[in-house]
Order: sequence, then structure tokens, then C-alpha cells
Amino acid sequence: MGLIQSIKFSNFALHKLVRFDLKYLNYKLKKNKVLKSIKVKESIHSYFKGFAFKGEDFSSIGKNYVLKGDLFNDDFSINFNKIQYLDDVFLDTHYKFKLNKNDIVISLVGSIGKMVIIDDEYNMLLNQNNISLQVNKELFNNKFFAYVLKREIYDLACNVYGNSGYSFLSIDDLFNLEIPNIDLKIQNEVIEKVESLEKEIVDLKVQKKEYLEIINDVFSNEFNINLKEVKKLTNIKKINLKFKNIILKNDSIRTSFKWQKLETIQSYMYQDLKCIEKLSNFIISTKNGWSPKSSEVEEGTPILGQEHILKNGKISLSASKYTVLTRNNIEDFYIKKNDFFVSRGNTVELVALAGIVTDDIEDNILYPDLYIKIEFNEEYINKQYMAYLFNSFFGRIYFKHVAKGKNQTMVKVSSKELYDFYVPLPDKTIQQEIVDKIQTQIDSQKDIDKQIEDKQGEISKIIEDCIQTSGDTNG
Repeated sequence: MGLIQSIKFSNFALHKLVRFDLKYLNYKLKKNKVLKSIKVKESIHSYFKGFAFKGEDFSSIGKNYVLKGDLFNDDFSINFNKIQYLDDVFLDTHYKFKLNKNDIVISLVGSIGKMVIIDDEYNMLLNQNNISLQVNKELFNNKFFAYVLKREIYDLACNVYGNSGYSFLSIDDLFNLEIPNIDLKIQNEVIEKVESLEKEIVDLKVQKKEYLEIINDVFSNEFNINLKEVKKLTNIKKINLKFKNIILKNDSIRTSFKWQKLETIQSYMYQDLKCIEKLSNFIISTKNGWSPKSSEVEEGTPILGQEHILKNGKISLSASKYTVLTRNNIEDFYIKKNDFFVSRGNTVELVALAGIVTDDIEDNILYPDLYIKIEFNEEYINKQYMAYLFNSFFGRIYFKHVAKGKNQTMVKVSSKELYDFYVPLPDKTIQQEIVDKIQTQIDSQKDIDKQIEDKQGEISKIIEDCIQTSGDTNG
């Protein structure tokens, strides 16, 4: 027997698109229980949307910035490591898009609801698909506003957007969100407690190391390679070589600067190593995947993408694309536990990233054409060792120089580049020791992640307790 609800026309008539689907109405009914709240549009005194930035990245100038949604950190800060730069002329002609200190920027597309609080006066313009709000300081502490708004956007996304095919947050829905209207003095007291925990989180994050940093450190220590010297060699602009150097490990007699630069770097790294082997001697077979027409609708067979080959040498199985198409030998393209994959196409920095399927496979999942499946002779190869090696500076330097493609945002490698890869290959017992050292350090990072997660949970509880005790709901 179905559940019948009586819905007033006023519950949905004011929505710009006159939405009256069940998910949206259930969400609105729940929100109607709020006693002490204020709409976002009543909490701000101004706003502006970003612009469509196209053009050169003026990194050498390093003075003016463009802020995009993929640069938003979870703690309302900006990831300056990936930011693009602008020239002075562009900044001057687009000054109306300049961000100011204390602006709250919200991502409307992609990572819906991710936010940044502008903490200083930057020469920074806002890119499209984002919106900047200037909050009424007489009503809200900036950070408290960000926390409670993030809570409401998350609720909206989970209950309505995420389940209805929406990939963007409309400004109308954003402005009509109701947020707790709490005394400013209480907000300030709460944020004092929150900032104490935020500082502890920052201290924990300082202790963290990126996966590739861990992998590179272990390999450089194991094989006694000075990574500072390697970096110097990667920055050289001119090389003088004799012919005997040109033909070394070069069956096609390649004479390009990029190839000779690779040979110079590898010669330095491998000079004292006695275990360098050509990978073709240990590859049994390679096979590209299949990429049928697909969509984000969860119907049919899931397909993995570039993003599922992780830097920690694992394959994530959380597919986001699906296909209803099939073929006679489709079973050949289903992934299996312990499969080893390499990304055939990606950016220069990420091409040929490698990973292993370590999870049990419950349902059929396809691997795409941008993957190469490699079968190794496991008498000599520890596959996890090889995945770490591909993702380390050994693999990054090699594949960056041998990948082909005019557009640097999408270069490709083939089986030939895999076969021609010269790698340090010690005895399998030593390979396992290296794997264990890397895994131990990665596991220690998980402990730090857990501590950070606990601190973030404490912050969420402080915010939630404040809302509940201030009469947010009938409770």
C-alpha cells in the first residue's frame, strides 16, 4: 500500500521551474519544519558570478590569479599549487570579477557546494561556474555562515540533486536555501571552538606526505639516487652527446632533444645499478580495453575511467559511466582481481600511471580503451612493485619523454613504450621488501587521515549542537 501525502500548491509553486517531483517535495516538507531560519538571499548584501576564462597561463609572472572550482580545499582554503595566473591587462579589463577579502565563493558545477573563504586581498579573478557572496556581517560570522550553508547545500544535493541527474546548483535554489538564524554572539563563540580544532587539523596535515612522495622517497633511498640531481637534469636546456650515446637503448636511432635528455637522466640514475632490465623480457602480453558509448545513467555495465587508476598503485572500482552495449567477446574486457593496468592516454604528468585491482569483483566491470592490461611473468615480477615503479620518478620521467601527442593535455603511449622501458629489477624478495616499506608508510598516513576525520567530526558536532540548541527544528 503506497504512502499518500497531501501537498499544498504553495510548497512548489514558487520554484522557478515549478518542481513537484516527490524527492523535491519531501525535501521541502522536511525544510518546512525549520522554526528559526533566514534565506540565503536575505543574508547577503551583494554577489557576482565568475567569467569564462580562456587564454594563456602566465605562470612566469606569478602576480595575478584566476580561481576555479577545482582549486577549492575542504577547509575553505585555496589550493595554490594548481592555480593559473593572469597578466595585468586581463586583470584590468575584468576588474568587476575581482574577489575581495572575506568573500565566500561557492562552486555551482562539478563539486557542488565546495567553498572558499577569501582570507586576504589577492589580485584574483573568479572563473565561471562559481559564485561569490558578500555576507551581511551584522547577521553572520563569515565562517559560521560557510559551515551552515555547506550543511544545507549538502542536504539539498543528497536529497534532490544527486538523485535527479542534476550536475549543477542553480542560483535560485542556492538563494532560497534556509539557514539557521542564530545570534551573532553565539556564532562567534562557536567559531572560536571550531578554529581551535581547525588548527589541530592543520598541524596533522603538515605531517602528511603525498603517496608519490612516499613512493619516490623509498625508491630513491633503496637505489641511492639523489632526486635533487635528477631534478636539475630534468631542467637542462642543452646536451652534447657522442654517437655512441645516441644509439644506447635506442633501436630507432632517435635524435630528438627530448629523447637524448631522457637518456642523460636515465644514465645518471642507473649508473651504479646492476639490476637494470628491459621490461619486454618480462611481459607476456598486453591488451587495450574497449570504450563503447556510455553515459552517467546507472544502467548496464559500469566502465572505469582515467581517474580510477590511483597514484597509490591501486584501481578504484567506483565507476561513474555505464553502457548498455555489448559485443561477442565482451568477457575479455571484464576486469578481474589482480589485473595490472596502465593508463594509455592522459596528461604528460599522469600518462602510464599504473594500478592493480586489489578488491574482490562482485559485478562485471569493463576497462576502457585508454587502459592497457599487462600480463607479467610473475616468476620475476612483483606486480605491486611494478605499479609503484611506474608511478615513481622512474616511470614519470620515462613516460613523460616518450609519450606522443601534440596536445599536452592528452598524450599517449603504446605497448612499444612499455616494452622499451628499462627498469631496476632486483630479486623478488627485495621487490617485496620495497613494497612493504612503501605500504607501511602509506598505512601511517591513513592513521593521520583518521585523526583528521575525527577532528572534522568534532567540528560538525559543534555546529550541529549549536543549531539544535538554538531552535533550528521542532526536535
